[in-house]
Amino acid sequence: MEPSRESLLPGTFGEAALRGARARCPRCGEGSLFRKWLKPRDNCPVCTLDLTHQSADDFPAYIAIIVTGHLLAPLVIAMVRDWDMGPAAIFSVLIPLALAMMLGMLQPAKGAVVAAQWWFGLNGFRRERVALEPAAPEEHTPEEYEDNPRA
Repeated sequence: MEPSRESLLPGTFGEAALRGARARCPRCGEGSLFRKWLKPRDNCPVCTLDLTHQSADDFPAYIAIIVTGHLLAPLVIAMVRDWDMGPAAIFSVLIPLALAMMLGMLQPAKGAVVAAQWWFGLNGFRRERVALEPAAPEEHTPEEYEDNPRA
C-alpha cells in the first residue's frame, strides 16, 4: 500500500528546510531536488511537485558568505593573535578553506531557500499543509456546573 500524498508532507518548516538542504524535494522528501549541482529539476520525480516556480537568485550565496565569514572570523583572529602568522600564511590557509566552505554550503542553502519558498507559498508555489484533525470538544461533568455560579 502506497502512502497518501498528504502523509508525505512535512509537519513543520524546519522539516521542509532540512529536506531542501539535503537536496530532496521539500514536499515528499524522496525525490531529488537538483538535476545538476545548482540547477533544480522542473518537477519532483516522485510527487511531481512543479519546481519551476523557484526563484532563489543570489540568496543562497549570501547565506553561504555570511555563514563562512562568521565561522572563519575566530580562526582569522586566532591566526593573527595567538599563532603570530604572517599574511602569506594566513591567506594560504584561509583562501582554500573559505572556498571549500562556500562551495560546500551553496547547494544546501539553495535547497533550503527553495523549500522555504514552497513552504510559505511564494513565487507561484501552492501552500500545502497536513490537514489537522479538529480537536474534540471538552466534556464537562455536571459537578463542574454546580460549583460554578456563573454557569
